[in-house]
Amino acid sequence: MRRLTQTILGLTAFMALSACGQRADLEPQAGQSLPPAEYGSQAQPTAEELLELPTLAAPERSVELRRRSEEREDDPFDLPPE
Repeated sequence: MRRLTQTILGLTAFMALSACGQRADLEPQAGQSLPPAEYGSQAQPTAEELLELPTLAAPERSVELRRRSEEREDDPFDLPPE
């Protein structure tokens, strides 16, 4: 019974601590600066701009999911092993 109580208390403490997060804007540490601007760029990106994912890193889904069973088309590259 004591071990169960300790486990529950540990999980509760873990969940409470994991919910604590900084909600303020990101700023570089004291004495530090943001990375230099890209070559050829006129403006220094902000911390928020540096955290944005480029389109190629997280592309939008472009495949429509099937709603019902359909016959598969013949795949010319589905060859038997040699």
